[in-house]
Amino acid sequence: MAMVAGETSGDLLAGLMMQGIRAQWPDANLYGIGGPRMQSQGFHAVWPSEKLAVRGYVEVLRHYREIVGIRNQLKAQLLAHPPQVFVGVDAPDFNLDLERDLKQAGIPTVHFVCPSIWAWRAERIEKIKQSVDHVLCIFPFETPLLHQHGIEATYVGHPLAQAIPMHVDMRQARHELNLDPERPVVALLPGSRASEITYLAERFFQTAQLLSQQQPHLQFVLPAVPSMAARVERLRDQTGAANVQILKGQSHAALAACDVTLIASGTATLEAALFKKPMVIAYNMNWLSWQMMKRKKLQPWVGLPNILAQEFCVPELLQDQATPHNMSNAVLDWLRSPEKAQALANRFEAMHASLLRDTPALAAHAIQTLVKA
Repeated sequence: MAMVAGETSGDLLAGLMMQGIRAQWPDANLYGIGGPRMQSQGFHAVWPSEKLAVRGYVEVLRHYREIVGIRNQLKAQLLAHPPQVFVGVDAPDFNLDLERDLKQAGIPTVHFVCPSIWAWRAERIEKIKQSVDHVLCIFPFETPLLHQHGIEATYVGHPLAQAIPMHVDMRQARHELNLDPERPVVALLPGSRASEITYLAERFFQTAQLLSQQQPHLQFVLPAVPSMAARVERLRDQTGAANVQILKGQSHAALAACDVTLIASGTATLEAALFKKPMVIAYNMNWLSWQMMKRKKLQPWVGLPNILAQEFCVPELLQDQATPHNMSNAVLDWLRSPEKAQALANRFEAMHASLLRDTPALAAHAIQTLVKA
């Protein structure tokens, strides 16, 4: 079975799905593009998933030749030695073109995580139809939408809803991170991509400094992808935010330990919701990329918790609004409003329950049914 998972979130999702695949086919040969979580389960990564970790039109153009070169090499390998099935995990810009060519060659194709056609780039629906035999959906409203367009799809729940406990021990998480259990904790999650570190990390450190001036007893943790940790530490030192503890990985530990998180838009916002944490969603990118992306947006929200709630249950500070002043004020608002934070936690608990399914088993069953057919 060939698989492609791009960036850290794709590796996490694929790693969770592989539990079901391994239970169904213990000796399956799994190979392609993946990260450390997949490799820990015996996945052979011909290329690491971080090679695809690029967001934004301008950023993609800078890496275009390398990414297309990887896709062409992988396609040639798969056409020469066809797998029983190909599973593309997220990364639609990379996977859909590859899946189309493989499907045309008679190789069954599965896409795990429906591209967010309900949020932006609705024109992708035709490309999905051309490229994919079956879509594994992580949100319940996606399957009816795909069925309307004649695309086979199965709702498998969100893997993170199963991986993250309904209730976590905050004091234990703080103990494991050597944090004072009595002092409030702010988790800073500027993202895992190099471009996100470029556009967000310094702003997050500056926000931490402003927060410290307002509330000197605050503690700060920032989980960094190990390959980015040295760069993040340099930015922290240059900014003078010496009180921010840099963690290598451990994003779930940071979310479990915190009272509130300042977080980049993306999958991590759903993780924060599943940890029942109040958050401030922020994002900043190359100006030209932002101008192009915002024209394709179909909904007023970009954060997954807000999209699922269909309203602004948490603040979003995007592009020019993502200033240290605005972000620090929004974080302080949560810290000063415990009743509001508790009401949000209750809402996130209901959201968690709606996404909770045996994702690995359901995904493996859908793949098995396609292979048999």
